[in-house]
Amino acid sequence: MTAKNIQKELESYSTPEKKEFLPYFFKTGKGQYGEGDRFIGVVVPDTRRVAKKCKDIPFAEITKLLESEYHECRLCALLILVERFKKAKEAERKEICDYYLSKTKYINNWDLVDLSAKDIVGEYLVDKDRSVLYGLAESSLLWDQRISILATFAFIRRGDLDDIFALSEKLLRHEHDLMHKAIGWMLREAGKKDKDRLCSFLGLYHKKMPRTMLRYSIEKFQPEERAHYMKK
Repeated sequence: MTAKNIQKELESYSTPEKKEFLPYFFKTGKGQYGEGDRFIGVVVPDTRRVAKKCKDIPFAEITKLLESEYHECRLCALLILVERFKKAKEAERKEICDYYLSKTKYINNWDLVDLSAKDIVGEYLVDKDRSVLYGLAESSLLWDQRISILATFAFIRRGDLDDIFALSEKLLRHEHDLMHKAIGWMLREAGKKDKDRLCSFLGLYHKKMPRTMLRYSIEKFQPEERAHYMKK
């Protein structure tokens, strides 16, 4: 199976409605975060179906997919890497993670990050030094910064919350709405594990946080708690 064959298979799932809707949904207009991205018109479950079937293709073909102009081809490449990572031994896991981190300029929309970062970068770093996340947080690329946040989901699931709070503090004044949402989302997940710690963080920063970040982080709170934190 080659990248070209996989693209043809993805095209077989395309619908005119999705081909028209997806560029709008992923903000591909001039000056928007997904500017210039192109879509075949395939939904994620169908892309995942193709990825699972083609998970054993050579890395050279994964690279062709990942460097494709089409969003669904890039997503398919990432989902293939996720599938490979699940069953890989340590050496191959390192290879996949290193490869992923070398190709972040192609992981260039929020869904591409969200469907891969936690399952590759996050899972690989669970028992390792995490300084790479702080390097990503300092990158000039929005998507590198989002990877740094979404990767912590793998730690949060295990009750390991230090990095999400440290990275949230580091990126607290980020200007982009997509980062406000990502950080707020991960803080909300951290709060499910340790609400007191989230409340302590909010006590320090709720007046400084972007409102979207704050709203996302307190979404599971009781109405009176939400009202308290939303006060200026």
